[in-house]
Amino acid sequence: MGNSLTMTHKKLSTMELEVNRQVARITLTREKALNAMNQQFFDDISSCLSMLENEQALKALIIIGQGDGFSVGADLKNLPVGNDLDLGKALRENFEPLILGLKKLPFPTIAAVNGYAAGAGMGLMLGCDFTIAARSAQFVQAFINIALVPDAGSTYFLPRLIGHARATEMMMLGEPISAQRAFEMGMIYKVVDDGELDVEADILAKKLSQKPTSVLMQIRELLDASGENSLVDQLNAEADAQKIAGTHDNFKEGVCAFNEKRTPKFE
Repeated sequence: MGNSLTMTHKKLSTMELEVNRQVARITLTREKALNAMNQQFFDDISSCLSMLENEQALKALIIIGQGDGFSVGADLKNLPVGNDLDLGKALRENFEPLILGLKKLPFPTIAAVNGYAAGAGMGLMLGCDFTIAARSAQFVQAFINIALVPDAGSTYFLPRLIGHARATEMMMLGEPISAQRAFEMGMIYKVVDDGELDVEADILAKKLSQKPTSVLMQIRELLDASGENSLVDQLNAEADAQKIAGTHDNFKEGVCAFNEKRTPKFE
């Protein structure tokens, strides 16, 4: 991102990137298409993530959609349907870099969901560390309704969040669920009134900005690995991560603040 925090606003064809102090925000702006993902969308978000991935000074990223939807996933308009269509190639070239790009960011990510999060739009949301949803938001694994399998990481993230049975329900029935039910299922962090979505996302970003970011990223890595690791492997991973955390000045500050009964000031 070059001079990083000196850049405050970048407008692209399908989204806008803003940096306000230590928090970045990507606003999806294809509102007339419910922020459906076309090729320009993938080019734009790849550009945004590339600009952000080396920004160690940033503390959080918020992703939010304009209009009546967070994102309804892939743009099906003008999609050529036939034997020559290779959707696997499209996934490898566009969707996989999107999800992996989110995971590479060196700070926490927040999806602020209004309206529909559907299909790969849910994948984008699930790839974030936190999801805050407006009360009117709805979530749907819509792939089955057009005879496709879930993608954009949905089959990885969703059963880990809500369990096999609930993930099967969402993916095989393709029916929308409310924000409240998504919260009760453990899929999202918080439900808020529609008019409070922006404010609540900012509040969460501020909370995260006061934590030691490097440790937040270690926690992300440990959580992502835990589903595949044995108990012994996970205990070893925790020990390796703790060794690194214990050598950082933030640990010293945390202990001092605890002993002095004050709020720590992490780097």
